[in-house]
Amino acid sequence: MPTLPWTVPNAPGDTTSALVMASCFEVRGLKDVPRFFTKSLAAWRQVRKAPGCLGASLIARPLKRTFLTLSAWDDRQSLMTFNDTDPHRGIVIAMRPTMKTATFVFWNVEVGDLPIDWADAERRIAEKAATRPEVD
Repeated sequence: MPTLPWTVPNAPGDTTSALVMASCFEVRGLKDVPRFFTKSLAAWRQVRKAPGCLGASLIARPLKRTFLTLSAWDDRQSLMTFNDTDPHRGIVIAMRPTMKTATFVFWNVEVGDLPIDWADAERRIAEKAATRPEVD
């Protein structure tokens, strides 16, 4: 699947900085990829309407069993509200047993620096992943 391009659900309004979250999910087996892919599209539809979301993008690498997300939020509360709202909340619970690894990275940027470059996000994810112990 190609990258879903940076989509801007909401204008930044009065905020001058954004909280960025990048994530990488690796499912345990190729058999888990179609289900994760389907669930990720439901979350994508939700994020495109989420209050406080200033932008988002998604990369799926099905043969590597990995899915990457990149999003910017007007504040941490907006991100947490999205995280705790269905369908996203239900997807997290349903997919937890199929996950091999999940890496999350957060940082702040000026709103004028959006959209975030995927190369920067992937570098940050790789640095974070390198510091965590392997869990199977």
